[in-house]
Amino acid sequence: MRKLCTDSCPRPELNPDPWRCELKQEPGPDNPIFLPTDDKYDWLLAKIWVRSTDFHVHQTVTHLLKTHLMSEVFGIALYRQLPAVHPLFKLLVPHVRFTIAINTKAREQLICECGLFDKANGTGGGGHVRMVQRAMSELNYKSFCFPESIKMRGLDNTEALPYYYFRDDGLRVWEAVQSFVTEVVNIYYDDDEAVQTDQELQAFVKDVFVYGLKDNKSTGFPKTVKTIEKLIEYLTVVIFTASAQHAAVNFGQYDWCSWIPNSPPTMRQPPPCQKGVVNVEYIIESLPDRGRSCWHLGAVWALSQFQDNELFLGMYPDEHFIEKPVKEAIRNFQVHLQEISNRIAERNKNKKLPYYYFSPDRIPNSVAV
Repeated sequence: MRKLCTDSCPRPELNPDPWRCELKQEPGPDNPIFLPTDDKYDWLLAKIWVRSTDFHVHQTVTHLLKTHLMSEVFGIALYRQLPAVHPLFKLLVPHVRFTIAINTKAREQLICECGLFDKANGTGGGGHVRMVQRAMSELNYKSFCFPESIKMRGLDNTEALPYYYFRDDGLRVWEAVQSFVTEVVNIYYDDDEAVQTDQELQAFVKDVFVYGLKDNKSTGFPKTVKTIEKLIEYLTVVIFTASAQHAAVNFGQYDWCSWIPNSPPTMRQPPPCQKGVVNVEYIIESLPDRGRSCWHLGAVWALSQFQDNELFLGMYPDEHFIEKPVKEAIRNFQVHLQEISNRIAERNKNKKLPYYYFSPDRIPNSVAV
């Protein structure tokens, strides 16, 4: 049920009629296109179905695969290939803090057989696994480069799509991370040859590609990094994915998913095959029951909480680096991040619906919840 378009479609020019919902893949007499001009309950249920489907994609692909599991791939490769004295180990290790542990817990309690996914989600019982496998076949390195991701989805036109804070704030944080990484890399690598001859760095990148991504060239992930420019981009991807991207897709889940009709974890009735048959009772019977709703609420609440000892982006109390130039780069990074936080806080003043998920003071360093 993915051939969908809602009234919030960011690119209506891609669809001649964006104000519609189509709930099945194949057109046919039993798959009507629902419009806002239809009966209000037909249109309401169609939108609820869209939101339910979007929740599954968000939770399983956008959140689980593209932040949790990918950050674990980076973390495992880091520990296997880079010694603790390597400058890139020191740079990246704060951004894989607790990630392997939290993913192990997820495999034991959430996505395992009889886990939370099976208890509360319509994709339980193996559907979530198939979704991850399908998403893996379409995984693309460029989608992890935030500016490229925005362009790929046609969301870079600020005139056509103003006030898109996910894009605007995300680009600022990406630029801050990239600037910090650039300073650090330029301290330790004089030229492209230094990158190419760093065997430990190359082993790290290869480990991600060969073991994490199964040597799949279609992903676009590099097997080697040959230039300073590409190294900076790659390291920015690792840090941004584990910190900012995860924060943006995770910590708003209670805000947006705690109202069950806005993100139903499962639907108890099949989607309607004709118009004019939906009423309030049918909608209530379609929404998840009390038990599954409680499981869902508990999950999105827990996922949206910060840890008591949370370390936010730019906080490095362990001081892996002792070199003065790197410490100066860290201070510059912290100043840059604070400026972004202040700008977001100022913008959010008096807004009925503030957006703060990309605010650096709300971005943990790593995937830890």
